[in-house]
Amino acid sequence: MEISRGEGKRSLRYKKEDEEVGSEVDGCDSDLSAAKPYHRRHKVCEYHAKDSSVLISGMHQRFCQQCSRFHEVSEFDESKRSCRRRLAGHNERRRKIASD
Repeated sequence: MEISRGEGKRSLRYKKEDEEVGSEVDGCDSDLSAAKPYHRRHKVCEYHAKDSSVLISGMHQRFCQQCSRFHEVSEFDESKRSCRRRLAGHNERRRKIASD
């Protein structure tokens, strides 16, 4: 067993030597152990993070760049990479700054 400590207080992790870090996308057998920390943390390979639709537990989903998690494809506008909820908040903040 390997113990690794990151920069934050809650980053103490126990990892088994033979534990493989993989993507949570159905059918993806990418080994994320050599991937960027971002992709390992969110359990998604670089390809599927940018894909317009992936299958997770039998549901079509897309990775949201703002939330860093998967949502159903219906929560996105067209080919956008951020869900409607996060885009609405972003646009609201932009309007406040522009009106000041």
